Amino acid sequence: MRIETLAVHAGHAIDPATGAVSAPIHLSTTFERDMEGTYSRGFMYTRNNNPNRQALEEGVSALEGGAAAAAFGSGTAAAMALFQALAPGDHVLAHVDAYYGTTRLLRDLFLRWKLETDFIDMSDMAAVKKALRPNTKLAWMETPSNPLLRIVDLAAVAQIIRDVGAISVCDNTWAPIIQRPFNLGSDLILHSTTKYFGGHCDVLGGIIVGKIENEFFQRIRSVQYSGGAVPSPFDCWLILRGMRTLPWRMRAHCENAAKVADFLAQHRRVKRVHYPGLTSHPGHEIARKQMSMFGGMLSLEVKGGRDAAMKVAAKTIIFTRATSLGGVESLIEHRASIEGPGTTSPEGLLRLSIGLENADDLIEDLDQALT
Repeated sequence: MRIETLAVHAGHAIDPATGAVSAPIHLSTTFERDMEGTYSRGFMYTRNNNPNRQALEEGVSALEGGAAAAAFGSGTAAAMALFQALAPGDHVLAHVDAYYGTTRLLRDLFLRWKLETDFIDMSDMAAVKKALRPNTKLAWMETPSNPLLRIVDLAAVAQIIRDVGAISVCDNTWAPIIQRPFNLGSDLILHSTTKYFGGHCDVLGGIIVGKIENEFFQRIRSVQYSGGAVPSPFDCWLILRGMRTLPWRMRAHCENAAKVADFLAQHRRVKRVHYPGLTSHPGHEIARKQMSMFGGMLSLEVKGGRDAAMKVAAKTIIFTRATSLGGVESLIEHRASIEGPGTTSPEGLLRLSIGLENADDLIEDLDQALT
């Protein structure tokens, strides 16, 4: 099946009891045992498994071309489970411009757990090779990165990591549908399904998809069950519903973002635009090879630094000042003040999540805010 057809049908089936086309929501926390004590219907306790979560995991796994998936209550919970599947003393390579929540997990929590981490620029292959250690077990890639939209050559990094017997993970939250990490050699894919999969800023979730269902993935599954950071049945239902329109929404997000980026790149009040669809972007050629479109996220640096950027965000009418991304509405935020002390985001940087409004309206809104 082509991706649009797969998104509509993966994880969905007609309800055998009622014939319902839309799947029911199974709120029960526990399930009846057979008289001999077994669970022939496949479900025991909703922390272990649930019909809605199973449908979501099967659907997202099919969409990404993986063998199995494990859903969690948030993207951060998914990332945490992945790191918990490692052992104290293991070494992790992480992108220096990764989502600050992931960076915070590694620095503040797993450092105390004796997980060793180096944060490097993964767009630099020499830096990747230099940072390898005998105990390197995992490489955490994020492309486009958050918030500077740096581009990592997924195929090149995955090959380097594979050659030393380690695992490569791609946080594909910003590029579902338009980037296929498994085709480029990644072993695992992570999504914050809060974002584009849900698509309406009304549900929290995360998921890890495995290219193969190996021993390491089973460890992730064990953490999911033992730790219990699982999504509710209703959350799973919402995310799977959002997936049905994901390919079409991503197309519109990307088309709008490209128009907005072209406009901002020529604006006299804008110092720099970070968007891989621009030919001036240092990662444009790699992005063009590994992405079918360039995403719905961009960042701009306003001339005048922090104060000027905050004034622009305060003046927008259509853009809402809010964190997160991937919803139908456009959002704007001053990233450095969100991340707080230790941020690597420029003080004049604003991150934009481009929604599904008319692109001309978004451009006019930004123009009046910048003027």
